[in-house]
Amino acid sequence: MTLTLVPSAVPREADSEIARHIALGDPDALTKLMRRYNQRLYRVARSILRNDADAEEAVQEAFFCAYRAMGQFRGESALSTWLVRIVVNESNRRLRKINRLSTWLEFNSDAQPDDMTTDTTMDEQACNRPEPTLLRAQTRQILEGHIDRLPDVFRSVFVLRAVEEFSVEETAACLGIPPATVRTRYFRARALLRKALRKQMDDGVSDVFSFAGDRCDRIVATVLARVSASS
Repeated sequence: MTLTLVPSAVPREADSEIARHIALGDPDALTKLMRRYNQRLYRVARSILRNDADAEEAVQEAFFCAYRAMGQFRGESALSTWLVRIVVNESNRRLRKINRLSTWLEFNSDAQPDDMTTDTTMDEQACNRPEPTLLRAQTRQILEGHIDRLPDVFRSVFVLRAVEEFSVEETAACLGIPPATVRTRYFRARALLRKALRKQMDDGVSDVFSFAGDRCDRIVATVLARVSASS
């Protein structure tokens, strides 16, 4: 009998090792880190800013800041938690700037602030999708819309806990709030969503704010270009 040898899976490189290589200026390690955590950071930024383009820019800035500060990372928390804290801070900074601009526009012109809700228009190819896929996409868009309408203090907690599956302690560390507050806000967010949707929302929640390959590639390319220019 002939035995077929199955190659063993290549072990996942530890975050700490990737961080060490980045601190030494290795662009390949930075690329690996971005592709590992792009989606997570984008989802967090998107939950705060409620705008795709703003979230993407926040993630790019967060990774660039992380690259420049990687030599200071001491491993006192998980690298993923450290990255999430950076993108939370950057997203909140941008949100404050957006809010200041909106207020200025309200008092200084007849223009109204841009509507920051998600554009839920189906793309031109939607009619060609198989029915289950189309239904799933429509459900995801409905969920995203309702998540966008959650109060600010609930939205980030919900995305970290339900979408990214962070623990209570990890969420508390990322957002700088007590674990008890995380539990309360998550409970309230789920209750508000259930009331709005009038059904269980757990099925398919992991697919909200889907992260297309083009966006991932664009973030990686932009950050690497900035790193190269700053060298």
